Amino acid sequence: MQTRVPVRYPFVNLAEQATQLVLFVGDVGILLAQALGFVFRGRWEARETILQMALIGAQAVPMVVITSGFTGAVLALYSAKLMIEFGVGSLAGGAVALAMARELGPVVTGVVVAARSASAIAAEIGSMKVTEQVDALRALAVPPVQYLVVPRLIACLTMLPVLGALAFVVGTFGGYAVAVPIGVSSTAYLLGVRELVDTYDVFAGLLKTVVFGAIIALVGCRAGLRTEGGAAGVGRATTNSVVVAVLLIYVANFFLAYLLFGGR
Repeated sequence: MQTRVPVRYPFVNLAEQATQLVLFVGDVGILLAQALGFVFRGRWEARETILQMALIGAQAVPMVVITSGFTGAVLALYSAKLMIEFGVGSLAGGAVALAMARELGPVVTGVVVAARSASAIAAEIGSMKVTEQVDALRALAVPPVQYLVVPRLIACLTMLPVLGALAFVVGTFGGYAVAVPIGVSSTAYLLGVRELVDTYDVFAGLLKTVVFGAIIALVGCRAGLRTEGGAAGVGRATTNSVVVAVLLIYVANFFLAYLLFGGR
């Protein structure tokens, strides 16, 4: 007897995806509101928050340093040669620093931390969910959002700007290490940084990292708290958290760039 394969209509599939998107936005919004409520009332675990700051921030420093340093170096490798050919090699330092301050520093930091921490958050909370530890917290009258979400949200909001500032500095000096041997004078490179990059560029870039930090924490926590299906479900939650967090970082980056730098 021949088995009939069910037909999937494109519009039905599109409607399901739209429904999932609405549910996701609603879950993240509710999670953010609940977490901020605990934060403003001072109901958060200081010890767990410090631990998460070490895990999310301090342990990500080597990855941020390596990625941002080589990003600035590659940018200088292309831009410095081109600018020297057109006789404006003195602008190489400013171009590298401006790109690192506005775009590459925040985005590289966000993607690196998302790949590292969003998956870790989802895996940890997801494992607690499938082993009923989250239900045990509720039984002990401990809100899971207060104990699990708030420390990770605070850690991401505070440590992402620090990592973003580190990425800006390391990326700029990574470009310096490449541009000077190519033919840009050391003094011209540093003067270009001072002339083209102002305080607004740096702080606006750091504001981006705050938004990226919120995305990483909320997406990872939401994926963990929604985990079902045992070990396989934890694996799916881990993968989905990284994919969704990175996609949202790129989408948010466009709108933030338009709002913050659209007229500059």
